Amino acid sequence: MIRGFFRLIGLLLLAGGFVFMVYDGARYVADQNLRFTRLGQFWNDIHQSSQAAFRVWVEGHSPWLWNSVIKLLLDQPVFAVLGNVGLGVVLAVLLNRRMPAALRYVYRAAYFFPSLVGLIFVAVIWQFLFQKDIGIINYYLRQIGIGPIGWLSNPNVALISVIILDVWKNVGFAMLIATAGLQNISSEYYEAARIDGASPFRIFWQITLPLLSPTILFLVTMNTIGAFKVFESIVVLTNGGPGDATRSLVMYIYEQGFKSLNMGYASAISLLLLVVIVIVTAIQFVLSRRWALYD
Repeated sequence: MIRGFFRLIGLLLLAGGFVFMVYDGARYVADQNLRFTRLGQFWNDIHQSSQAAFRVWVEGHSPWLWNSVIKLLLDQPVFAVLGNVGLGVVLAVLLNRRMPAALRYVYRAAYFFPSLVGLIFVAVIWQFLFQKDIGIINYYLRQIGIGPIGWLSNPNVALISVIILDVWKNVGFAMLIATAGLQNISSEYYEAARIDGASPFRIFWQITLPLLSPTILFLVTMNTIGAFKVFESIVVLTNGGPGDATRSLVMYIYEQGFKSLNMGYASAISLLLLVVIVIVTAIQFVLSRRWALYD
């Protein structure tokens, strides 16, 4: 009885708050009618310019855009996703084996820690590591007789540097998700396989991977979308250079919209990016019907 009374009081307070919000919001809209009218005209102008810019894009006005889309589809997402998901699953399997609990937690924390650090700070650190003359990476490469590599100045290597940073930053998150998937696999499957004399590789290939496939699909989808949206690390490391070697589509959108103030063209490219992400994600889910097991 008392619980029902307090529940009724809570519903009345919630309803009163909602009515107050609607009333106050309506009064604010009435007071700011002129501003909203101007805002609507502003978005209408953007919409019209977006349509015009999209027609320009369809006519092939920007050859760089096509090259960027091809590079976006073939380089950054493919290698970054393979690195993050592949290494994440391997680390999860290795750390899921029998070992002292304290040691396991230390390893997991060490691999997951970079995921907690802001991407800007990570990019600044790796920018110092990748320096050609004073960078630590080239220092140790010279110790083994390998000449200094222009990690950020060589067009053929700069994108690899971005991918290395992305994998180092995100592989811990993939490992954590894969670990959660591994812990949901019943130990009875492994016990039956060992009784039948299956080797560790065969157990991994025929038991672990199939039962982990839904988790792998989730990781592939999330990392692919993240690879399409890469921006901060490129801005800090190379600023899109050398030349256009590492300029991503998101960075191009930023330059067109906020530096060149070409909002319509930037909106058209944003729509293109959305279409690409939707198509790639749909293809991933369609193909997953052949290899992702949910039973």
